[in-house]
Amino acid sequence: MRKILVIGSGKSTSYLVKYLLDKSNLEALHITVGDINVELAKKSIGSHKNAQAISLDIFNESSRSKAIQDADIVVSMLPARFHIEVAKDCIIYNKNMVTASYVSPEMKALDDAVKSKGLVFMNEIGVDPGVDHMSAMQVIDKIRDNGGELILFESFTGGLVAPESDNNLWNYKFTWNPRNVVVAGQGGAAKFLQEDKYKYIPYNRLFRRTEFLEIEGYGRF
Repeated sequence: MRKILVIGSGKSTSYLVKYLLDKSNLEALHITVGDINVELAKKSIGSHKNAQAISLDIFNESSRSKAIQDADIVVSMLPARFHIEVAKDCIIYNKNMVTASYVSPEMKALDDAVKSKGLVFMNEIGVDPGVDHMSAMQVIDKIRDNGGELILFESFTGGLVAPESDNNLWNYKFTWNPRNVVVAGQGGAAKFLQEDKYKYIPYNRLFRRTEFLEIEGYGRF
């Protein structure tokens, strides 16, 4: 069986682990979930026969390296600042790696080493983990394949809050760390094409540049 190591057992991890377990028989997968709180890891896998939970402190070099050596691919669901040590071990032990974080300067500095070993390090490439770009290209490719011409494309994403639960000033809710939403825009100015001209929105204006969207049957957001 192919062995997948998932490091970190926070809120987002539960959905990933469920997906992998659902596919584990068909795809011959064995999933190991490692967390400093092994009870959280155990909770995420339940009693599934194709999974195991381990106690894993990523600051313990020996246990971290052993867990990585035993895997075929490593998925780091840790806070972004903790990916780097995992990434370095993945290079040492020739393991492909996936994260749900944007590319930090520290991760980018490993680019040559990763490529020289023929490894794949896949980081965040859009809306976790890039479904916006993939769904957009699916639509765009279909239009072009049918001989159509694309004259306008707009994509909206976010959490629509039920009116009875809308009780904060952002009018927005999510199931992961709120800090990550705020700092996600720090990767550089937002860049987009509008009427054949490139537009840029710097981070300090990112949350001020908003639009209202009417959704039939649900109202104005």
